Amino acid sequence: MFHDKARLFVIAGRGGDGSIHFRREKYVPKGGPDGGDGGEGGDVVLVADPRRRDLSGIRPNQKLRAGKGGAGGGRLSNGARGDDAVLPVPVGTQVLDREERLVADLARPGARIVVAKGGTGGRGNKHFATPTRQTPRFAEIGLPGEEGEIELRLKLLADAALVGLPNAGKSSLLARISNARPKVADYPFTTLAPVLGTVESSDGRQLVVADVPGLIEGASEGVGLGHEFLAHLERARLLLHVIDASEGDADERWRTIDAELAAYGAGLDSRAQAIVLNKIDLLTDPPAFGIEDERIVRVFRISAATGAGIDELRRALFELVAAEEPVAPAPDDTELVDFLVYRPQPARRTFRVFRTEDGFRVSGRAPDPAELEAILKAAGAREGDQVEIGDETLEWS
Repeated sequence: MFHDKARLFVIAGRGGDGSIHFRREKYVPKGGPDGGDGGEGGDVVLVADPRRRDLSGIRPNQKLRAGKGGAGGGRLSNGARGDDAVLPVPVGTQVLDREERLVADLARPGARIVVAKGGTGGRGNKHFATPTRQTPRFAEIGLPGEEGEIELRLKLLADAALVGLPNAGKSSLLARISNARPKVADYPFTTLAPVLGTVESSDGRQLVVADVPGLIEGASEGVGLGHEFLAHLERARLLLHVIDASEGDADERWRTIDAELAAYGAGLDSRAQAIVLNKIDLLTDPPAFGIEDERIVRVFRISAATGAGIDELRRALFELVAAEEPVAPAPDDTELVDFLVYRPQPARRTFRVFRTEDGFRVSGRAPDPAELEAILKAAGAREGDQVEIGDETLEWS
């Protein structure tokens, strides 16, 4: 089954804790603090992989968790950075946040985005030594990484796309002109999911053609399969409007589908179209097509069953696609970006949490209780630990 939508819960790694450590060398009884810093937590990263075809590899309610940063050590040893969690997704995948706002469009092979940033590592006690406090017995703990839910939506990338009523012969045409082998039968809606095929020219050029399930009148209101798969046409430079010429009244059939494209929007109502009048082997005279529209670049008369007119269509397809401007994949094409979907960590902390011998100490402004609770839980606070906040000392429970 073809999957073009998925939800994913992402959890970046927590930063490692800073170290509380003192130099211990022979003949140096008071060597001073030398605790290292904790490593940064790993990020959650999505990468556009051309080898992936859909989002079926993502399980329902799957959680993607990055590695935790390593703790600092003695002799100013810093902790290791946590391992990133990297998820390959198909080229053309869009990333949306929980409010369904577009975050990034991975429209090119190798495009990547950081959807959850790892937590900052805590500083070791070496950083807190002063002339008046030469043996600091505390260090910062690492901050939790970002987490939250994202939605992935796939929009296929194709040079041309087939559109038309059910049983117009779109799947048969795709099988004729490309290497695709879609299901072909003599009943409507044999195509239930988008199919991609590669068309090759005699000089070695290639282009990709997409076939989506057929539209019927009222699709914009949910009739048939509705508009569910029309998103996969949005990036096609050219629409191949396939019409069953044997049924007669090709003009009216074109108007029916064109009205559904207009109802969907997203630029499909203004996209260049090539009209393909199919099944001419069932007619005694060449079929007529009387629509004059600036979007219609050419009219072909073919038979996907016998192969009549197929070679001409295949040759012309390369010329027509090359003549059309590439469709912008998104308002903001993201090729390489560190965009934080969820609450970004502040560049400068307004409060600090330190690990002490008896528990934890909080300095700076009074933190939000929920935020402090999350940090202390991530730091492994245990029942009975003392938490110092200003002049007040609380017992963790």
